[in-house]
Amino acid sequence: MTNVLVVEHDASAAEAIERDLRRQGYTTRSVHTGARALRTYRDADLVLLSLELADIDGLEVCRSVRSDGDTPLIAVTDLDDELERVLALRAGADDCVAKTWGFREIGARIEAVLRRAHRSAAPAKTISLRPLHIDPRRREVRLHDRLVPVTSKEFELLYALAVNPETVVSRKELMAEVWGHNWACTSRTIDTHVSSLRAKLGCSRWITTVRGVGYRMGYGGGRTPEMSETPGIREAS
Repeated sequence: MTNVLVVEHDASAAEAIERDLRRQGYTTRSVHTGARALRTYRDADLVLLSLELADIDGLEVCRSVRSDGDTPLIAVTDLDDELERVLALRAGADDCVAKTWGFREIGARIEAVLRRAHRSAAPAKTISLRPLHIDPRRREVRLHDRLVPVTSKEFELLYALAVNPETVVSRKELMAEVWGHNWACTSRTIDTHVSSLRAKLGCSRWITTVRGVGYRMGYGGGRTPEMSETPGIREAS
């Protein structure tokens, strides 16, 4: 059974959340401080983290959990505020929901986050678009055998394009694939990441813009892509 850690400073609210999650088939445990959460979250399958804590800023707790690993985490805010959601996602949350949720909604969001987490453990393909090589196990990009320094989102964006190099990937698909939620990312964000990748790869032909649709992987080296199975992150859809 899925074990959910509820981090909520209000004990009565935590009890209500636990009760409803148990009705949906989850096992639960609750803690009421950020410090306690940081000591116990490794035993959970998913963390449901209130951002309003008495001892430590919730965003800081979120960053600490994410920097230590890939434990699925859903942030919870008191208000349905777009900026708060964006900050939570940038801090490493897999999802963010307001406390005005319905309990069926939070159950569905937990299921969605866990599905993505399980796919992340599936074998992925090492991609060779000579002289460009993308290794999902090491999360490395190499061009002419030299390491290209990319951010986590840049890597995921490049991999999403390269895994099916003949296919045009729409902006909407890239938002869902890389950022997880359409509303958490704008076209400008994608354009910025693409521009950064082109600069780091030293050639704009590696990523081709398909106007009005999205992007497609190019062939800066003019070779046919090769793939091999390696254990690592999820295979992009």
